[in-house]
Amino acid sequence: MRSLVGVTVLGFTGYWLTLASLPAYAVAGGAAESTAGVVTAVFLVVTVAVQAAVPALTRRFGAGPVLIAGLLALGLPAPLYAVSNGLAWLSWISAIRGAGFGVLTVLGSVLAVQAAPEARRGEAVGLYGLAIAVPNLLAVPAGVALVLDGHSTLLAWLALAPVLALPMVPALVRAAASAEPPHPARGAGRRAALAALAPSLVLLVVTLAGGGLVTFLPIERPDGALATAALLLFGVTGALARWRAGALADRTGGGRLMPASLVVAAVGLVAVAAGLHSADAAVLIGAAVFGLGYGSAQNLTLLAAFSRAGADGATAASAVWNAAFDAGTALGALALGGVAAGIGLPWTYVAVAVVLALTVPLAVAARPPVASGRPSPAASG
Repeated sequence: MRSLVGVTVLGFTGYWLTLASLPAYAVAGGAAESTAGVVTAVFLVVTVAVQAAVPALTRRFGAGPVLIAGLLALGLPAPLYAVSNGLAWLSWISAIRGAGFGVLTVLGSVLAVQAAPEARRGEAVGLYGLAIAVPNLLAVPAGVALVLDGHSTLLAWLALAPVLALPMVPALVRAAASAEPPHPARGAGRRAALAALAPSLVLLVVTLAGGGLVTFLPIERPDGALATAALLLFGVTGALARWRAGALADRTGGGRLMPASLVVAAVGLVAVAAGLHSADAAVLIGAAVFGLGYGSAQNLTLLAAFSRAGADGATAASAVWNAAFDAGTALGALALGGVAAGIGLPWTYVAVAVVLALTVPLAVAARPPVASGRPSPAASG
């Protein structure tokens, strides 16, 4: 578990540093604000494509070599961002890094679930989420601050961090080899993917909102510390919520928590929108509240996806869930830019909040099957 946390922290640090900062870097290079999210979208489109292939790659080559290749692809190209801030160049580098990120996300999720006993599975997923979220709360605002202060070269080299995780991979190989049954039933992967679809769609909507926040808030407010402070609060509350939601789900089954997380996220996004029209304090409060819903939804949807997928389908469920996560973030970074160009960013955030509220019935239907207040053994992978 310590090795998993180390790989996760270093791998996701490279991702978070560039998530919100590259669009602002592209705008500084002459890209239109409405197209700045293309860099993030390219990264995540490639991520989603590779995530779909990770189960097959792992069966063919083994989790160790696949994870090593993923960390290298995510980290090694990052310093090349310093060469140019042209949109096309940034997109090419991001495409290579996106492939590595796809590997890291799928294998990390499976290992987090496999590492814990059933009764503490939610807590284990919470700890894995904390290992993702701590770099988020530090690296996202730090990356934005570096770009806005003209230190993009330093940002590019810091994003090399995933390479530092390579010595930790051998300790994960044995656990990774047992993450999926050696002889799953015929069609188990397809059935698992379908079973994980409903909670993954809920996650897609939540991450669409998150992608819109982290991509366009720094562009909307490039002067001063508002965007950096708001993203820091978003990261802090998201980290705490993702951590504690898992332990709470262990005790309650989490059935009512997933719909509630969408309501909280919607309220927070409306507050951010109102603050952009009036007071900076409302932006900060809204970002913090949104983080609570965002972090909780990540943990709860992952638990639901594994629980619904069955013991033979952990890796397939992880691929679907992670694909939804990154597809939603990409849509938020790309599509919302065009919407904001037409109606303004505040009203765009209000519209996304409405979509979150409309997704509540799907969240109710996507709850995991519960026999005794806890997720079923299906999540063990």
